[in-house]
Amino acid sequence: MLMLAVLLAVVFAAVQLLPGDAASATSERGEGAAGVAARRHLLGLDRPVWERFQDWMTGLPTGNLGTSARGEKVTDLLAAPFPNTLLLGGTAFVLTMVAALALGCWAAARPGGRLDRAIGLGSTATFALPEFIVAVGLLLVLSLWTGWLPAVTLTGGDGSPADWTMLVMPVLALAVPQTGWNTRIVRAALADQERAPHVTAARLDGLPRRQVLLRHALPGALPTIATGAATSTGMLLGGAVVVETLFNYPGIGTVLAGAVADRDTPVIAGVVACAGAAVSLVLFLADLIRYRALGDRP
Repeated sequence: MLMLAVLLAVVFAAVQLLPGDAASATSERGEGAAGVAARRHLLGLDRPVWERFQDWMTGLPTGNLGTSARGEKVTDLLAAPFPNTLLLGGTAFVLTMVAALALGCWAAARPGGRLDRAIGLGSTATFALPEFIVAVGLLLVLSLWTGWLPAVTLTGGDGSPADWTMLVMPVLALAVPQTGWNTRIVRAALADQERAPHVTAARLDGLPRRQVLLRHALPGALPTIATGAATSTGMLLGGAVVVETLFNYPGIGTVLAGAVADRDTPVIAGVVACAGAAVSLVLFLADLIRYRALGDRP
């Protein structure tokens, strides 16, 4: 929680350093200096930034994220798009971990072989690709060239994607780079476990390679894998901002882009707080898995 508070303080300070402010960014066309000054006073922008940060933080424990520069409650502003982002990021996370576990175990089944080398090279290459490069490639192949999937996301009456096919490319754009990262973690964790005494004993007992891998090596590798998965959560949520913009996905990416343009500090801080809470929860779960697996061992 302390790290999240520090991060939010940095957000307030960073927005303060941007040129302009919320009063001028949201002012009506042709509005005079007096009107902008009145709006600045109404929004409290004439107060020191640390006072505004303190006031905003006092409402955070009760779920009050403040009011946007346009007079909307931030909680209402994020009520619809944030679940959409969680759906996108959660689906990409599940796909990432399933693919990474499958590829990592597949490579570890024949260490040093062609398949192991190919998966290692492929995972390194995919992790090096930014999400927007993957997204553009998917748009070209799956939408513009073949027409298999819609290029943009249309929303239904409830504000969510109108059809599941509109999730496919955004999910893949997020999952592909993180699959490469987590595949390398799974492979490295399994390689470390191969040298563990209980795994060596199981191998010397003549157990099948698959059984040794899945029943003896993989359980011991889970703490490392869980830590890597928790790290991916922040990367997925960060990449979602770019991917949502490219696919016109109704998530917090669009809200955040508009808030930055408006210099709307409460909205930006609200997005960061929600994303930070989600990442903190996943990190907590990863620590629980590590504790259950290792106990008091380092």
